[in-house]
Amino acid sequence: MDTARYLGILEKEGRSLAEAAERTGTDAVVPACPGWRVRDLLRHTGVVHRWAAAFVADGHTGPRPMGEPPELDGPALVDWYRDGHRRLVGTLAGSAPGVECFTFLPGAPSALAFWARRQAHETTVHRFDAESAGGGTPSPVAADFAADGVDELLRGFHARARSRVRTEAPRILRVRATDADGVWTVRLSQEPPVTTRDGSGEAECELSGTAEQLYLALWNRAPVPAVSGDPGLAALWRETSAVI
Repeated sequence: MDTARYLGILEKEGRSLAEAAERTGTDAVVPACPGWRVRDLLRHTGVVHRWAAAFVADGHTGPRPMGEPPELDGPALVDWYRDGHRRLVGTLAGSAPGVECFTFLPGAPSALAFWARRQAHETTVHRFDAESAGGGTPSPVAADFAADGVDELLRGFHARARSRVRTEAPRILRVRATDADGVWTVRLSQEPPVTTRDGSGEAECELSGTAEQLYLALWNRAPVPAVSGDPGLAALWRETSAVI
């Protein structure tokens, strides 16, 4: 997927998140985020959008903390979220392809591509959260984009030392999308998981389903659609994979 596609998704998903928040109200409970209401979701995502935009706008090459959300609620909070989302989209769309700034996951072809991809997925997952708070059926996620998000999660987030998905002895987990180009082999051990995009070798457990189902399940927004082999590895994922 190219940067322009990510930016289009980011723009659309951010608008949908705000619209869902307006419909449900900021006091609505977010089912997938224990203890959160829609106001918490808007504050978190709004801070992340401003944090991400600032790296690109400033060309800042080192890590720095996120800011604090304002003490806003209701329509004023939705407006604040919308403003940050517009700034993020505008910043990314207006930046030079070769902009240099901080990133935190491996594998991106450029810093701009990294931030466009990361914020497109960040916003999509939280748009799902916002729509779920309303009790209806959330909008679908395109299969190729969902498969890309599974790839980012497995080969990006869980390649880092802070991943808590560990096993005492080596184990192999497979993730297979049934409607997209996506098969991943996750090798677990006492070290961070090592994931390759292939289906070679025997796996002790396989998680399978549509790319959208896997995307939501691996981000712990929905149950794993189908599990074959050792269900303990699927349980291990749910218990330890929260991104911190």
